Amino acid sequence: MMKVAPAVVVLGQNSVALARKIITVLPGATLYGLAGRTSGVDVSFTNFGETLRELFAEGTPIIGICATGILIRTLAPLISDKRQEPPVLAVAEDGSAVVPLLGGLNGVNDLARRIAEVLEVKAAITTTGDIRFRTALLSPPPGYHLANPEDAKKFISDLLAGAQVRLEGTAPWLSNSQLPIDPEGDLTILVTERLVTPTANCLVYNPKTVAIAITHPSVTVESIQQLLADAELAPPSIAAVFAPITIAASPVIDAVANTYGVPTRFFSANQLDTLLTQGYSLAEATVLTATGKSGQLISSSSHIAIAISPQPIDPHTIGQPRGRLAIIGTGPGGSQWMSPEVKEILKSATDLVGYKTYLDLVGSLADGKQRHESDNREEIARATMALDLAATGRYVAVVSSGDPGIYAMAAAVFEVLDYHLKPEWESIDIHVAPGISAMQAAAATIGAPLGHDFCAISLSDILKPWSIIEQRIAAAAKADFVIAFYNPVSKERTWQLTAAKNILLQYRKPSTPIVLARNIGRPGQTVKVITLDQLAADSADMRTVILVGSTRTRSIQRSDGSISVYTPRRYTTD
Repeated sequence: MMKVAPAVVVLGQNSVALARKIITVLPGATLYGLAGRTSGVDVSFTNFGETLRELFAEGTPIIGICATGILIRTLAPLISDKRQEPPVLAVAEDGSAVVPLLGGLNGVNDLARRIAEVLEVKAAITTTGDIRFRTALLSPPPGYHLANPEDAKKFISDLLAGAQVRLEGTAPWLSNSQLPIDPEGDLTILVTERLVTPTANCLVYNPKTVAIAITHPSVTVESIQQLLADAELAPPSIAAVFAPITIAASPVIDAVANTYGVPTRFFSANQLDTLLTQGYSLAEATVLTATGKSGQLISSSSHIAIAISPQPIDPHTIGQPRGRLAIIGTGPGGSQWMSPEVKEILKSATDLVGYKTYLDLVGSLADGKQRHESDNREEIARATMALDLAATGRYVAVVSSGDPGIYAMAAAVFEVLDYHLKPEWESIDIHVAPGISAMQAAAATIGAPLGHDFCAISLSDILKPWSIIEQRIAAAAKADFVIAFYNPVSKERTWQLTAAKNILLQYRKPSTPIVLARNIGRPGQTVKVITLDQLAADSADMRTVILVGSTRTRSIQRSDGSISVYTPRRYTTD
């Protein structure tokens, strides 16, 4: 199973639809498209060679919808260690051919078969062992780990030369293959969870059948390591770390999981009740819920239990993951201003929560996600819903435009946590991913009006009284801050901007530069420079950010007729 989601790379718009079809069987895959020749992609690139070599060096599987030659020539300088190279495949532009090129030890043939199946063609697999034996000994299926790949080349050569193999242990993918299996074979394939010393004539596969249960934060990585050593269990056989949902936020859970490179899964009290009422300890109930009652308990203490399942464990079908809540800022509009971190979150999230207008700005990154739309004023209800969703194990992205911590949803989520905390929310992993704020984007379109000290003030008196807003405008004006006004005018609020102007005129000259930036980064973008005495209620709306210059802010008339506005960094007295 691939640890890194693949990149599907296209060079022309004709390939985008085919790429999206391929991605349906590749969860988390990213669509890369050549800038200027593609649209509706996840990531645009300008240099094909640099992009491919960077992906390859990072270990990202690559599916190029292009000729095999261009992939080979591009990656040739980096090809050195077949054990480390990620899968690389070429797919014909019309979907008629799927050709695995690199990554035979990392599942390229299986990946090719998956893609070929969705395209209804046959993968062009040329690996002799795969063809003759209908299985890939060097690249076992998910749930199995080859302990001694260094012995596999000679082992397979011997099989191809006519040797027979004895199979010890249970593995349907081997017993159902066309391997020359014979109880008296000179070669051996051993399927076991136990630590053994491999030999050249014996391939050892560790099935992912071992479950570890942790039920208290006092458990240490060292204690787990000791128990595994005492039981002579092979670490690659560990399928996952399991725990009650009540301790999901405990650092030891992730520490153990990271040590062994396995996922974590959690159970609610209801899921554990049946075994608890039968007299099992909490640790035993947790591990046997993971393996099933037919699991074999290997070790059990007050806070740790280890058991072996009769067959490989697929953790993703058991319990739930730790819920994740990301509060993200998409920037003011266009995808070019969306951070790579935010794009990664949007690709991985299961649910998107937000105001419809903001969710629409996400574009194709919202494809396949559950959308939960609400009115722009329902911030507390939206935050509560997002937390409830995350508590069930979902990966929820709360979407704001601009930066989520500036007049947006991050404060609403933490307010709900502060005043309405539910016990089940304690397990959620919460992360805030910043975005380019509207005032930053507005400033960039016109020059550098925020080049010196500045502040931001919302003119909306829905959540705070106008008397407070008046005080802040006066204080900021008196202190000579550049001011960014958010929410200046709405259909119901038409007088506040005029009132703000009157306060400003007590401290600023009528000629003070004012920047009116509307729909920045979105269709219909306009940026206009006026003076303070020209500011009026009909100058702006809720999609406008207003930047008010300080006494030092200057306007420059450019030779091409444009205007630039900046605030000098040097702030000397006259």
